[in-house]
Amino acid sequence: MAGGRPRTFDSDAALDGAMEVFWRQGYEGTGISDLLKAMGISNAPSLYNAFGNKEQLFRKVLDRYADGPARYIREAFAEPTARAAVEALLHGAADATTEPGHPRGCITVQGGLACSPGAEAARDELTMRRAAGEAALRERLQQAGRSGELPDGSDPERLARYFTTIYQGIAVQAAGGTPREQLHQIVDMAMTVWPQRPGA
Repeated sequence: MAGGRPRTFDSDAALDGAMEVFWRQGYEGTGISDLLKAMGISNAPSLYNAFGNKEQLFRKVLDRYADGPARYIREAFAEPTARAAVEALLHGAADATTEPGHPRGCITVQGGLACSPGAEAARDELTMRRAAGEAALRERLQQAGRSGELPDGSDPERLARYFTTIYQGIAVQAAGGTPREQLHQIVDMAMTVWPQRPGA
């Protein structure tokens, strides 16, 4: 049969398995044997033929994470106001990073915090994705400034950096066991810095 034997595994289920193990153990802490077991694949050549090498698989997993457990990010940016978007983003993070049935924390924060030189590509990929998230938030806040949603004198760039730090901190706190309700309280407190119009 041309092209070899058909695959005997479900690609989506295999990616979900890989996502769970990368999420729990980080990029460098995950070995090929871990991936084979989690993905239900019998041997390394089958994995490489289907998904590429470990680094390529990790990128596919990050994309699947963005479309699955982290889809709240896209939904938050669809909110009609910048304030609602930020609030939905942070509360969404508090829920997603403490979701039962998944590892605690966030794969893009946990995945490459500690990497040896051989894992720099994965770390750089995560850094790039986090930077893109901050850039998107900054643009949304700049737009809010231009439209008059933010009062004069607001600093969208500083606000974006602040809320990005809170966002990433939620993931770290969640991974450390902070209860979901406390994370939501942190979000409520963080939102008190939102610029108010004089007399509001």
